Amino acid sequence: MRVESLLTERDHVLVAFDGPVAELPSTGSRIDRLRVMIAEGRLLKDIFRQFHKDSVQRKIRRAEREGLIYEEGRSETLLEKFYQLVLRTRRRQHLPPHPRIWFRNVVDCLGDKAKLRIASKDGRSIAGIITISFKDVLVYKYGCSDERFHNLGGVQLLLWKAIQDGKRSRAHEFDLGRSNRDNSGLITFKDRWGAARSQLTYWNYPARLAPVGAPGWRPKPANSICPQIPDSRLITGWRTKMARKVFSYIPDSLLIAAGKLLYKHIG
Repeated sequence: MRVESLLTERDHVLVAFDGPVAELPSTGSRIDRLRVMIAEGRLLKDIFRQFHKDSVQRKIRRAEREGLIYEEGRSETLLEKFYQLVLRTRRRQHLPPHPRIWFRNVVDCLGDKAKLRIASKDGRSIAGIITISFKDVLVYKYGCSDERFHNLGGVQLLLWKAIQDGKRSRAHEFDLGRSNRDNSGLITFKDRWGAARSQLTYWNYPARLAPVGAPGWRPKPANSICPQIPDSRLITGWRTKMARKVFSYIPDSLLIAAGKLLYKHIG
């Protein structure tokens, strides 16, 4: 299909192709997508065996031994627990958080297709994820955690619970989402779940209008936008040295305000 046929009245479109696309120009950005296949006919014990023994299997068993409490649903209480973990995670990543209303809208708009999953230890929330179901696919969409309790395996327990849930609902795959190829740590984490990898190719049309935050986007030199600004890059992926310092130390109230202000621009 010609990409132009996807255009409507808007002057820009971002198209994602699952799998290699030889016809696209080399400027198209490529991102890996990883999925755990849980189709009918595969037993849970066989799926568990494909997980990395140290990084996944042992962490799940550790979480069970520690007696972590698992909760799921769409309540305001679970959303608050999840968002507090989001704040901690984004601060650790030196980035502003998504606005809280974003997650509330995801849960409200998708209804029973979206689910909050929280792991707790001694009354303290230590890990949270949001999964979304669509047809025969269960998608791991958002995740957050308290790094002080990573050794307890909270994230691994939540993903395993989601996979079990997917099997009960007859999902064929558990989609671990996209991973930029330069994020080797994230790709390694997903690989250890025995995930199958495919390539997502992004193509911007027209290329000069690639939106901020789109895969492959790069900022323009500052002086091409405002001659008074010295010739240096604008904030690159919001991970400049200054941003790291600011987002790491400002109070939660300011971090939340920064997220509300910036995410309408950076996605």
